[in-house]
Amino acid sequence: MHIPDDPAYYEKFYFTPGDLGYKVFKTKFANIGILICWDQWYPEAARITALMGAEILFYPTAIGWATEQDEETNKDQYNAWQTIQRSHAVANGIPVVSVNRVGFEQNGAMKFWGGSFATNGQGKLIYLASHDNEETEVVELDLKEADNFRMHWPFLRDRRIDSYQPITKRYIDGD
Repeated sequence: MHIPDDPAYYEKFYFTPGDLGYKVFKTKFANIGILICWDQWYPEAARITALMGAEILFYPTAIGWATEQDEETNKDQYNAWQTIQRSHAVANGIPVVSVNRVGFEQNGAMKFWGGSFATNGQGKLIYLASHDNEETEVVELDLKEADNFRMHWPFLRDRRIDSYQPITKRYIDGD
């Protein structure tokens, strides 16, 4: 749904934003919501997908750092990436699985940071992959645990939807 205009990629020049809305897929394991790459930064996308019945959010992505950046900036960016997605788990009371590639691209100018992870519905890390190696891991997610989190941290139930109209505007002018 969201397309980045990131240095070295400029995806907005090649792709248009999605127009089919957010999707939830029923599988024999769970109802899953899949939000691709740049969608990971938008809490609205996670919330809408959870409200549509997603029991797990998946975020496949290819994100990393420019190799000429300093190490502290790279760590800060990785931590922001992980934090926002763990926040989606907490805010919606459901597990999040974030899958990211490893390796280099563009003649070594971009290093994908890997670090794929899975959380429970409180954002607790259940699994954390390497930053440098391809890995395959099967992680068991407890959907009953998610029901318990939603009962005790009822963020979905206690929403004040009557107060959210301003979010539909690009900017909110002061009156």
